Amino acid sequence: MSGTLTPVAPAARTGRDLPRPPSVLRTGARLPEVRWAGLALALFLLGGALQLGGAPTWASWGCYLACYLAGGWEPAWSGLQALRERVFDVDLLMVLAAVAAAAIGQVLDGALLVVIFATSGAIEAVITQRTADSVTSLLGLAPERATRVDASGAETELDVADLAVGDLVLVRPGERIGADGTVVEGVSEVDQQAVTGESVPVPRAPGDEVLSGTVNGTGSLRVRVGRAAGDSVIARVVALVEQASATKARTQVFVERIEQRYSLGVVVATLLVLLVPLTLLGATFDAALLRAITFMIVASPCAVVLATMPPLLSAMANAGRHGVLVKSATVMEAVGRSTVFAFDKTGTLTEGAPEVTAVVPTVGGGRGLTPEQVLRAAAAVEQDSEHPLGRAVVAAARERGLPLAVVEQFRAVPGIGVAGRVGGHEVRVERAPVGVDPDAPAGTTVVVRLDGVDVGTITLVDRVRPGAAGAVGELARLSEHPVLLLTGDGETAAGPVAARTGIGEVRTRLLPEDKAAVVAARQEQGERVLLVGDGVNDAPALATAAVGVAMGRHGSDLALDTADVVVVRDELEAIPRLVLLSRRARRIVVANLATAATFIVTLVAWDLLGHLPLPLAVAGHEGSTVVVALNGLRLLRARAWTG
Repeated sequence: MSGTLTPVAPAARTGRDLPRPPSVLRTGARLPEVRWAGLALALFLLGGALQLGGAPTWASWGCYLACYLAGGWEPAWSGLQALRERVFDVDLLMVLAAVAAAAIGQVLDGALLVVIFATSGAIEAVITQRTADSVTSLLGLAPERATRVDASGAETELDVADLAVGDLVLVRPGERIGADGTVVEGVSEVDQQAVTGESVPVPRAPGDEVLSGTVNGTGSLRVRVGRAAGDSVIARVVALVEQASATKARTQVFVERIEQRYSLGVVVATLLVLLVPLTLLGATFDAALLRAITFMIVASPCAVVLATMPPLLSAMANAGRHGVLVKSATVMEAVGRSTVFAFDKTGTLTEGAPEVTAVVPTVGGGRGLTPEQVLRAAAAVEQDSEHPLGRAVVAAARERGLPLAVVEQFRAVPGIGVAGRVGGHEVRVERAPVGVDPDAPAGTTVVVRLDGVDVGTITLVDRVRPGAAGAVGELARLSEHPVLLLTGDGETAAGPVAARTGIGEVRTRLLPEDKAAVVAARQEQGERVLLVGDGVNDAPALATAAVGVAMGRHGSDLALDTADVVVVRDELEAIPRLVLLSRRARRIVVANLATAATFIVTLVAWDLLGHLPLPLAVAGHEGSTVVVALNGLRLLRARAWTG
C-alpha cells in the first residue's frame, strides 16, 4: 500500500477526470437534424394550438405546411438522392404519404408523420455524434508526452507517438504511463482501473507489464516500450468500439431493406391504381386520382409505425421515470430479446471500493493480539495513506468505534505498503504475496507487523452493491443460461463477488478486447448478450453486445455513450424490471401489428374491389392508428414497471 501520492500533473489525470465530451444539449445544438426536427415540432404544436383555439384555417394550415418544410425537406432531398442510386428510401414514402394526406385535407395527420420521422432521425444523429465524441476523448487517457532515457542516462521529452519499441521511458510518481511495456527498474503500484477494471492498484516491479493510460503510484519506474502507440491497449479499445458500433449498425440493414421494398411496393401499387382504371377501364382522371390517393392513405404504414412506436416509447418513458434511460425504441425492443446476461465486476456488481471482511490474528508466533487490536494498529498507521486499501482499513476501525493513536514517521514503501511508529512501536502494513496461504479467505490480504513480528492479517474484498444478488437471481430466472461475470481482476478478487451474488460463470484476467471477444463468441453461437458495465475497459464489449447497459452515476463517458441503456441511479434491480417491461412491450407490439395489418388489408381490399369512400378511408386509417396508439400507452402505467 502506498501513502500520500505526489500531486498528479494535468496530463496524468484519471480517466474520470478527463475533459468530458459536449453535453447532449450542446451536441444536439450543433447538429442540423436536431435543429430542423425541433423547428418542425414547434410549428406542429403551434398549428395544433391555433386549430384548437378557433383561429382561421389558413393560420393553422400555414403552421402545418411550414412543419412539412422544416421536417420533410431533408428526408425528401436524401430520398431523391437515393433514387439516383436506384434505392427507394422509406423516408421518401413518408413524405409522399404526408403530402397525399394534405392533398385530401388531412394536413394534421401528415404533419404528425413528418414530426415522428424527423424526431427519430434527430435522436439517431445525436447518439452517433455522442459516441464519436467519446471515442475521441478516450484518446486523452494516454498522455501526449513521455520522458525517454537514452543509453547515457540523458532524458528527452517527446511525443508519445514518436516512441519506438525498445525505447526506455521514465515514469515519475503520479504520472500516466505513455506506452505498453515492461518494467525494467523501480517498484510502484499502478492504478489500472480505467483500462482493466481492477478495483485496487496493482504492484509493479521489474519484469511486470504495464499499460498505457494507467496511473503510476508513488514509486519511479523505468519502462521498456513493448508496443507502438498505434498498437497499445487504449488504441485497440478505440478501434474495437468503432468496429463494433459499425457492425451493430449493419444489423439494421435487413430491416431497412424490408422498409424499402414495402415503400416501393406502395408507390408502384398507387401508380397502378391510378393508371389501370384510366387506360383499361375508362375511368375519369378525377375518379382514378381519388382512388389512388385513397389507396396511398390506407396503405401507408402510419398505423404500422404507431403500432410499434407507442408501446416502445411508453416503455421508455416508464423506465425513464425509474432512472433507466433507453436510447432508442429499437434498443427497448432488443432488451427483451436478450438470452444471456453478463456483468462487469468493479463499479458494476461492486462499488469499486474495498471493505474489510476478515481480521485474523497470527497464532503461535504472534503476540496474542485480538482482532480489534490488529485492526486498530493497522488503521493507526494507515491514517495518512490515500491508498484504497488503507482507507478501507481506517473506515473499518472507525465503524467498530476503535480509537486510533497518532502515527509518527509515516512513510510509504512503493509496491509494498506503509510503515510508521504508533505508541512507540514500529508498525508495518504490507500486501501479502499472492498464494502464500492457500487457506486464507479469498480477496486482497495485507499482513500487519509489530516491531518486525507478524501479528495478523486483514482481508479486503470489493464492496458488493446492495441489491446485486437479487438482480442476478432475477436475471438467472429469465434466462436458460448462467449469468456471466467478465472482469479484469483475478480469481481471488472475482470469486467472492461471484459467490455473494450468485453468478454462475466467471471469466477473469480479461483485457478490454478479451471481454469483447467473449461477448462476440457467445453471439456467434446464436445468443443475444445483454452486458452491464461502467468503465472504459467495458466499452468494446458494450458496443459488441446486443444490448449494452452502463451504470450512470460513476460510469466513464465512453461507457455511457457506447451503451444502449444507462442506469442513472446505479440500481441493479432496475435491469430485470427493464427486461420484463421490454417483453411486455414486445407482446403489445405483436398484437398492434396484427391489428394494423388487419385494418390495412381490409381497407386496401375494399378500395380495390369496391368503392371505399374517402371519409371512411380516412376514418378507418385514423381509427386503426388511434386503437394501436392507445393500446401502446398502457405501458405508461406504474403497474407496467412493478408488475
